[in-house]
Parts: sequence; structure tokens; C-alpha cells
Amino acid sequence: MTTRDQARRRAAEVRSEAASRGVPVGHPVASLPERLLAARERKGVDLFRAERDTKIRARYLGALERGDYRELPGAVYTKGFLRNYAQYLGLDPDEILLQWRRERGDGPSSDPVLVVPRTVAAPRQGITISPRVFGGLLLALVVIVVVGYVATQLVRYSKPPTITVTDPSSAVVTVDETATKYTLRGSTSPGATVSITIPGRDQPIQVTASPDGTWTLDVELRRGRNQFSVTATDPDTGKQADSPYGVVINVPISAIVAPGLTLDQPAEGATFQNGAILVQGSATNATQVTVSAAFNGPVNSTTGSKPLATPARPPAQTATVGADGTFSVPFNLTAGKWTLTVAAAGSAGKATSLTRAVTVNYKGVNLVVAVKGGSAWIKVWEDGIVDQTIGAGGKTYTDGKTLTFSAAKTVEVRTGKSSVTFFTLNGQSLGSLGSAPNPETWYFAPPAAPKLTTHR
Repeated sequence: MTTRDQARRRAAEVRSEAASRGVPVGHPVASLPERLLAARERKGVDLFRAERDTKIRARYLGALERGDYRELPGAVYTKGFLRNYAQYLGLDPDEILLQWRRERGDGPSSDPVLVVPRTVAAPRQGITISPRVFGGLLLALVVIVVVGYVATQLVRYSKPPTITVTDPSSAVVTVDETATKYTLRGSTSPGATVSITIPGRDQPIQVTASPDGTWTLDVELRRGRNQFSVTATDPDTGKQADSPYGVVINVPISAIVAPGLTLDQPAEGATFQNGAILVQGSATNATQVTVSAAFNGPVNSTTGSKPLATPARPPAQTATVGADGTFSVPFNLTAGKWTLTVAAAGSAGKATSLTRAVTVNYKGVNLVVAVKGGSAWIKVWEDGIVDQTIGAGGKTYTDGKTLTFSAAKTVEVRTGKSSVTFFTLNGQSLGSLGSAPNPETWYFAPPAAPKLTTHR
């Protein structure tokens, strides 16, 4: 008879004994080996893991799970193994020993139980700080102190300097007509750089504030309105005051003198991506300014492409000089290189003029299509894609309708009546490109000249 058969017979005897104690027939009563095996499987460990945890050899644990007690060293060791193994598997050690005796057919026993040594958890140690850990803590403390200092400095540096002007005491002041100089005074952050910007002067004049934050600076005056913008810069952080301080010093004009003229914009040599240019500045002893333009040539004169026709000179624009001496004149130019002339006119025929060279270089294609003298069917492609506002079927527009299209590279227009369709490309009027009332398709890709295509 095998060991497993002996275990099964033993289980049958246990069930018989349970029945004699009133346990219903058919109630599941597992044998001791089966209970041990099932408990270990529930725990999810194998015999080798159990051997490492309980310090009981795997062969003895296997013998207990098979019910092969002959492989065990003796009853005293067996009871010790069972008690420790039961505790490890979460079973009641006393109940496991009682079942072992029942299955062996033994009565109550007073034999001593040999307790197999269990793994003893190492006692918790108190907090100890090694020299290496102490050094690390000290380094961390130093880093925290340095970071705190740097953060404090950053907060201090993040604040822009302040700027005030104490003399003159008001933003606008009038001095004697003989005055040619004025001493500005004020206060700011100690050591800050005070900059005074004067219209018409490329570079500001500067002075460094004293340790107590005060500053003084002499500025030259001319007859009429003298405008100054005062600001301060922290030399360590490069931060400027939140808003500059404006000062206006007026020098009365008693005699008839030529007007003074200053242009704030456009700057000399400026390039614009559209033709809407705002001419701004200030004038003294003047009532109005006039802006005119002269065409100097196309932008891409050396590209080898056929240039567009020379644009007509735009009409001059006149504006009145305001009470504060400023003026603003909107001026429209087509693509090309231009010279703007700004003339200020005063009393007794006195006049002063300044010029600015500017370039208008449209970005992409800006095309205005106007229907004049009849109706025309129109279809448009922008960079090769049908314009969605018109659609693939095109639309018919009546006399007086104006359409605007823009694209990165090309615009193509199919018109059902070329003679009534007029074009303006990048601000330059091209007129009607076809004289006959026939359908035509015109292709625009500046700086090349417009050309006919067969696109429908």
C-alpha cells in the first residue's frame, strides 16, 4: 500500500470518527495531508519557499503533505514540524496536532513538542547618522540657503525701477522765449541709468542716478514745442520703468521764423508689406503739412521678369497741424521704391521739408477685381484652389461690384467679359487687361507680369 493510499484510508477513518461525533454523512472532512497541501496552495508558495521561511527541510514538509510520517525523524520532531508549519500556513496548531493524533489512532499525549526555530525578525535599530549622511544633510542645508538667497535676489531684481521728474513740476511748462537750455531734475532707483528721448534724435541722452537716486540733466531747447520722454533702466537687470515720464517745454515764438519739422515715422529706408503708410511727426510754427511721393523704380528690378507698368504718382495729401504741434497723414502707395516728401508750411510763406526713402514690397498676391460698365461672370483660383466664396460654378456680378482676393503665390481669374473686368494688383492699377467682351483667364504671380491662360 502506498503512502497516499494510507493517507486516504486515514481520511476515511477521520470521517468515520466525525460521523460518530454527530457530523452529518457527506460533510466534507479533509485529511491532515490534504489540509496542509490546500493551505500552502492558498498561500501561493512552493515547498522551497516554505522551507526558506520555516527553516524546515522541504523533504519533511513534503512528507507531512503526503502523510508519509515514516520519512520524519520522530514523533517529537513531527509534532514540532506540524505546529510551526500550521502557524506558517495560518492554521490552528493545536487543532492540527489533534487531527494528527486522531489519524494516527493515538490518544491524548503529554509528549513534549519540539519547536523548530523560526526566523527571528531583526530588532529595529534606532536612528543613526553616519558621517556620509551627515555630510549630505549639511550639503542640502547649504543648497537650501543658497537657493533662498538667489530667490530673494531674483525677487528684488524683478522689480523695475521707478522714475519721477521734479523739475519742471508739471508735465507741460512754458519758458521765456530767449531760453535755449533747461535743467531737468528728478529721482529714480540708486545707480539707475536715466534716458531722455527727444523726437528727431536717434540716440537718447543719458545720465546715471546718484547713490541717493537723484539725477539732473541739461537739455537743449528750440523755439516752439520741445517734447521729452524720460525713463530709467536698472543696469543690473536691464529692466526699464513701467511707463516713461513725458515732459513738454514750450518756447514762445515772437518772430516769423521758418517752421520746425520732425518726422517720427516712417523711418528712412523702411520696407512695408502693404501700401498703407502712416506719416507722423510734429511741427512748430506751422499750420499744415503736405505729403507727396515720387516713384524710384520697381522692387525686383534685377529678377529678369517683365516689370509691371510704372505706377501713376499718387495725389498729395494735406493735414492740419494740431494744437500740440503733432500731425498724422495716411498715405497709400503701390509696390515699388518711393521717396516721400513732407513739407510744413507756416506764415509769411515760410516752409520746411523733409524726405524719407521707403520701399513697398507686397507680401504674396493682393488682387482687387472691379466690374465696371456691365455685368461679368467671375471664377477665381487662389494658389490653384477654387475660391470658396464664389464656388466652382462661378458667379455673375453686376456693374460696380468690387472683389478682393489674396494668396501666397498666385491668383487666377476667369471672366466672362474681359472688357468690363478691371484689376488692381498689389496696389497698382492695371485697368482692363482685355479690350474685347470675350471670356478670358488671367494669371497673376508677381513680380511677373499678368498673362493669359486656358484655365476654365
